[in-house]
Parts: sequence; structure tokens; C-alpha cells
Amino acid sequence: MLRILRRGVFGLAVLLGVFSTTPQASAAYPDRPVHWFIGFAAGGPVDIVARIMAQALSDRLGQQFIVENKAGSGGNIAAAAAINSPPDGYTLLFVAPNNAISTSLYKKLPFDFIRDTVPVASIMQLTNMLVVSNAFPAKTVQEFIDYCKANPGKISYASSGNGTSVHMSAELFKAMTKCDMIHVPYRGSAIAFPDIISNKVQLIFDNLPSALEQVKGGNVRALGVTSPQRWPSVPDVPAIAETVPGFESVGFYGISAPKGTPSEVVETLNKAVGEVLKDPKVVARLTEVGGLPKPMTPAEFGKLVADETEKWRKVVEFAGVSVD
Repeated sequence: MLRILRRGVFGLAVLLGVFSTTPQASAAYPDRPVHWFIGFAAGGPVDIVARIMAQALSDRLGQQFIVENKAGSGGNIAAAAAINSPPDGYTLLFVAPNNAISTSLYKKLPFDFIRDTVPVASIMQLTNMLVVSNAFPAKTVQEFIDYCKANPGKISYASSGNGTSVHMSAELFKAMTKCDMIHVPYRGSAIAFPDIISNKVQLIFDNLPSALEQVKGGNVRALGVTSPQRWPSVPDVPAIAETVPGFESVGFYGISAPKGTPSEVVETLNKAVGEVLKDPKVVARLTEVGGLPKPMTPAEFGKLVADETEKWRKVVEFAGVSVD
């Protein structure tokens, strides 16, 4: 009888140990550095915002958030690397419009982004900005269109890679204005700017954070923003839609994780991002680079990604572009 009682007590202790240690393990997240994959080169708009957020999250959660730049293929190299990583919360992906665009633009992706990831948190919304070399003669969007039509095939535009919002904003502009321009893709907009400044390539529809930095530095000239109305942080720059009615390309930044990442980890990260986006210093830095902080629940962010995927599918079809 005593032996049976001892076994029962031992079994109960093991059972209680299982139930007590599991929540503790979850509550301890993160207990080591977190790697955050970025699909573009250092110094570009995604990288700028990622490093602002990585520092803030490191301070908030007590573990280092390490930004890893895996540039190429419109951000798909980083997406594939994240998707194929262990779903434990220690590998995250910076999500932007390129992830929504690639679903329909690329014909042979080795993953399904919505199926193979889980939404974690929204960071902010942003617009793109059409900027041109200071040597370019046009001073307004209408002058740009007129010059482009007078010089078909002689103007080239840079992008941060095939399938990015930078690329597709230009393709949408081409389709709506009938401008004939040549696409020159780079592995990130930061790499493209030296060629734009020297007028080897005439323009880019870049994400506002890096475009604004170049404009403030006097390196390039702003002609318009891609939001349907003027953007709050640059009210003196016209919306392209003021000249091209219906033109719109508004982006988003956020975080996703590999499918199977525990819900408690997602909730911890989402809560941390939400808290960071209430920090006046972080808000000021994001606003300074042209962003509008936009916290969301994981479900809300998942819906946004799905809606953006469908929106960009229509744009890809309208523009008639694809990448093999």
C-alpha cells in the first residue's frame, strides 16, 4: 500500500511539474536574442524603421532584437528564410507591401505567404514619394508626365527590387499615365540613390523614410506622394492623385512569424509592439521619417495583409507585369 501511495504521489508530482513548467517557459520568452529578417539592404526605409523598432523592443523585452539584412528577390529571400526557420518566436520577418505584391507578381514562389506565416503586429503606415534627380528638368508631376511622353523610353526609374511597392507604384503610374519608362531594379533603395543623385537613373517612387532623408539633404527633388491625399508629415508635397485622379499606393510595415509559432509568443510580441508605439520618443522617431504608427491586434494585421494581397493582385493585373 505504501509503495502504491508513493507511486501516486510521484506521478502527481510529475503531472504538476508538467503543468507548472510549461507556462513558466512561455512567460520567460524571450530568454535569448531574437533574429529579425529584413528583405532589403542596410540604410533603406525598411532597415531604418526596423532598427528603430529593434532597439525599442530590445529595451522593452530585455533581449536583443538583431536585424539581419537578407536582400534580394523583392524581399522573398528573407521571407523564405523566415518561413523555413523554427516556429519558436526567435526568428521574425519584417513585413511590408512587397510580401502582399509577390503573391501575384512572382509565378514560382516556394511558399504561400499567408498560409505559411502568422501575423504578429502592425507597426505603421506610410506613403511612397516620387523623387527625381536635381538635374531632371520637371518640377511638377504634370511637367514630369509631359516630359516623359515627349521622350518615350529615355527615362529610367529605380526600385528596391521586383515586387516591392517602390516598383509597383511606378508600374501603376506608367499604366495610368501611359508613360514609357525603363525599370532598373536594385537590391534596396539605399543602393539606388547614388545613381539617382548622379542622374544615371532619373527617379524612384521610394518609401517615404529614405526618400525624405534624401530630399531634406538636398540630394533629390520631391514631386509628389502616392497617398490619395497629401501626407501629414510633408504637407507641402502634392499628392500625385491631384494630377492623376485615382492614383494611390499606401504601404504598411509590420511583423510576421513562421506558421506554428505559439500564440502566447505572438501575444507577447504584439503587446510589446503596442507598448513601444505608445512611447513618445519612438512615435517621434517614426513620425520624423514619415510614418504613421498603427498598432493592431494579430487578427487585424492578418486581415490587413490579406486585403493588401488582394488589392495588389488587381494592380499587378492592371499593370500587366509578372516575374518568373
